Amino acid sequence: MNRRHFLATGALAGVATALPSLAQESGAIPKPVFPANRIGVSSYSFWGFQRDDLRAIPTCLDHAARMGFDGFEVLQRQLVSTDNAELQKIKRQAFLLGLDLMGYSTHQGFLSPDKEKREAQIKHTTDCIEQAYALGIPTMRVNSGTWGTSKDFNDLMAKRGIEAPLEGYTEEDAYGWVIESYKKILPVAEKCGVVLGLENHWGLGVTPEGVKRVVDAIDSPWLRVTLDTGNFLEDPYDRLTKLAPDTVLLQAKTYYGGGVWYTLDLDYTRIGKIMRDANFKGYVSLEFEGKEDPLTAIPKSLDLLRKAFAGS
Repeated sequence: MNRRHFLATGALAGVATALPSLAQESGAIPKPVFPANRIGVSSYSFWGFQRDDLRAIPTCLDHAARMGFDGFEVLQRQLVSTDNAELQKIKRQAFLLGLDLMGYSTHQGFLSPDKEKREAQIKHTTDCIEQAYALGIPTMRVNSGTWGTSKDFNDLMAKRGIEAPLEGYTEEDAYGWVIESYKKILPVAEKCGVVLGLENHWGLGVTPEGVKRVVDAIDSPWLRVTLDTGNFLEDPYDRLTKLAPDTVLLQAKTYYGGGVWYTLDLDYTRIGKIMRDANFKGYVSLEFEGKEDPLTAIPKSLDLLRKAFAGS
């Protein structure tokens, strides 16, 4: 390197170093842009436990891609088979459609004094983690379960999700069962690289304090929160705010045509700000729960969520 070239490059480097500080002083550097959240859709939005013509996961994947979603959440109970060959077909189809398989929604219940029943639920949950791993899905929705003292789900919804404990037991017993169970489950989640998200989904999850008590007791990066916008029936915004910092997946309910069990008038612009303030950059997964035809209501829901989670 000759002297002239050295001086020229050195001068340029000095200017380049000075530019950021000069720009900052003049206010020329814009504030960082918060990216838009990617929007997915749960297979539950199509099937809803009642539309047999929209149960098949391949059918739901085709609709999701046609409608313009970024990702797809699989409801585990919707699968006809969990054989690995069938799971790989789903993964291949999603890849070819350009959809991320980004969530696995499962059911389990640990609110039972019967240790054998809890062990069976632990086995079911670890099996589900292995299924999510086979599908390449990075996060899985989990629950505390319910007491089972309601006649059925309709009865539970009539009670606004609040259920009496089994006779002779209390919520203190339930927290012990749930925490002990997830301590046994977490090593499998860590091995597979699947982040579990405890949802505010009835049982101990009926309040944000209940969800946080379990998550904080486990104190692991492999158990965080799946936050459902439609499961806090009173004071939803304050309650969503409490769980937003721990959220790894946001499930967003819409109710076009009126809700099947109830209808919430949710302000998604406000919810979008709550999640941005909590620095949430993950997926928003639509869970349509209205009476309108999902093939017309789901695209409207996507448009609503695109606007609310457009970033800043």
